[in-house]
Amino acid sequence: MGEEIQATAFTQEDAARFQQRLADETALARALFEADAFSSDGYAFGFEIETWILDHSFFPSPVNQQLLERLNDPLAVPELSRFNLELNSEPLALSGDALRRSLSGLEALWRRCNQAAHELDANLVMIGTLPTIREEDLTLANISPLNRYYALNAEVLRRRGGRPLKIDIAGRDHLVSEHHDVMLEAATTSFQVHLKTPARLAHRFYNASVAASGPILAACGNAPFLFGKMLWEETRIPLFEQAVVVPGPARVSLGSGYAQVSCLELFEENLRDYSALLPIAFEDPPETLRHLRLHNGVIWRWNRPLIGFDDSGAPHFRIEHRILPAGPSLVDMIANAALYLGLAHHLAQGSPGGEGGLPFDAARANFYAAARDGLEARLFWPRVGEIEARRLLADVLLPQARQGLSDLGLDASEFLDIIEARIHSGQTGAAWQRAAFEARDRSRYELMAAYCERQRSGAPAHEWEL
Repeated sequence: MGEEIQATAFTQEDAARFQQRLADETALARALFEADAFSSDGYAFGFEIETWILDHSFFPSPVNQQLLERLNDPLAVPELSRFNLELNSEPLALSGDALRRSLSGLEALWRRCNQAAHELDANLVMIGTLPTIREEDLTLANISPLNRYYALNAEVLRRRGGRPLKIDIAGRDHLVSEHHDVMLEAATTSFQVHLKTPARLAHRFYNASVAASGPILAACGNAPFLFGKMLWEETRIPLFEQAVVVPGPARVSLGSGYAQVSCLELFEENLRDYSALLPIAFEDPPETLRHLRLHNGVIWRWNRPLIGFDDSGAPHFRIEHRILPAGPSLVDMIANAALYLGLAHHLAQGSPGGEGGLPFDAARANFYAAARDGLEARLFWPRVGEIEARRLLADVLLPQARQGLSDLGLDASEFLDIIEARIHSGQTGAAWQRAAFEARDRSRYELMAAYCERQRSGAPAHEWEL
């Protein structure tokens, strides 16, 4: 979805032409995989962060185009709404001090972005959902002026027959809301980790990512509020799943099951089960897999396999781990990435399928329990049984993540020390937000003032005072 397009409406002929090219490219990708043409190089990672642009009253400030012009940095690009930005990292090989170097690069980019924002009398903040967002902010008046977003909105509404999208989330409070466009998606801001793996192991890392998603999310929640309601620890999860609903299989989900032999199975599922939301026929040669990649970009699995290309031109697989929220601090996000990378590597290398013996249905139940209840969630784990997420992480999974990072050759123990301290304190970003909200007479504005101040300090959230 990061690629700009020309069309904003499509015909039946467009759809038929796209479907044929998608089928051809899916078959070609399978043939390339079977011929060992996919990259077998080692591991690399990168990330994307979706951020908010706020005014001094902590309301969204729709100035991303002006900010991007001032910034003039290829690592910063527009998002769906005018009050969001996407920040990207350069990919790094997973070895040595890669996570420290990644944090250093992110800190430098964050400083440049905020300097440009300050020139527009605005500030940037990283948070999973914005406590001060108003329903009237999420309208087409605030959509970024790019054809791909107009086309996505038009196609979703066409397929729904003009029926509004309905949000119904029952948490500590209960939210019911209706919207007539896809702008609800802009209310969810994430930290998405990309893990490149050798092609023949990619399906095991995909399965490991799915299995690990519940416990990881329990430790990383940072999105308890929406439209004045206190909902799930990770309200982003049900919000995004309900924000893009069209006939057919769910466009946003944990998926339908584990991969058996190859990540190509998931692209073949895309072809078989999902109609094209953006049926644009390109003239590029089939080897670019452009239709396959565009189609995959509008199927938002929480762990999404991606196909990219190495500098040599060889295709490669990446797993896009999409479950994590933006924030609460830069170092918290790199710590979250370390937890994911270490645990995924341990699981992928430690079991034949990569899922560690966890049935897919249990992985899915864990995921939603963690999104709802955070560290207090009751999860199931093989050879452990049902257990509180906090205990599972502290006693079982955090040691495994440490071993996984060591096996990768990553020197990153200080980041998992942050996760350990967060687990023992119980103070995730979401837990801090809830407590700070109550301590400030339930004022969302005072909450945001305190949150932004703590984020600027650079300290991890488990050290934040109320």
